[in-house]
Amino acid sequence: EVQLVESGGGLVQPGGSLQLSCAASGFTFPVYAMSWVRQAPGKGLEWVSSINSGGATLTYADSVQGRFTISRNNVKNTLDLKRNSMRPEETGLYYCAKSSEVASECGDYDYWGRGTQVTVSA
Repeated sequence: EVQLVESGGGLVQPGGSLQLSCAASGFTFPVYAMSWVRQAPGKGLEWVSSINSGGATLTYADSVQGRFTISRNNVKNTLDLKRNSMRPEETGLYYCAKSSEVASECGDYDYWGRGTQVTVSA
């Protein structure tokens, strides 16, 4: 059974940092691209960042470029997202998702985790 389990969410002050993690199991993690997608309260899904299977190709939404860093460990089967200089509008539910190739369209992901809540507030 494919499982993606996010962790690391919580409350962070504006300008603060937080690292999210996603533990993967039930599939051959090193051959899949992985992504982070978020959903703000009352809004649709928004792609945040993707990483290819080998970890060499990283892509980011313009709004997070330079502040967020995506990484993966293909031995531990984990995906991370380190986020710096966080903003209140980045509050929401953060999901990790898998796809056969690097993708920024939500329809391209074939499996999603349940998400971890992040709140950016003073």
